[in-house]
Amino acid sequence: MENRNDPDGIALSSYERLSLLLIEAELRQDRHLVRRMRHPGARPWLSMSVAALTCASLLLLVTGILTTNLAVLWCFTALWPVTLLLAFRLLRHPADAEARTRP
Repeated sequence: MENRNDPDGIALSSYERLSLLLIEAELRQDRHLVRRMRHPGARPWLSMSVAALTCASLLLLVTGILTTNLAVLWCFTALWPVTLLLAFRLLRHPADAEARTRP
């Protein structure tokens, strides 16, 4: 007899229910997947941050060269390493995802 306790109103055979339970149990054991599902959009800010910081850094660089103002050059000096750090994190992110999908 088919079980109709499914919230979608779809009847599953006992074999299908068992298969579904096994799949769900296996997915629950994957801690990385659980963490990613808990925070699905955790990194869209990274690419926007890199773009904004790159534009700001280039603007400060050009302004510093044209005006030879020390304050502008020091601002560029402080901002550029942060820009590079976030850019490397952005470039590393797809490589990490590819490495995790390989068996």
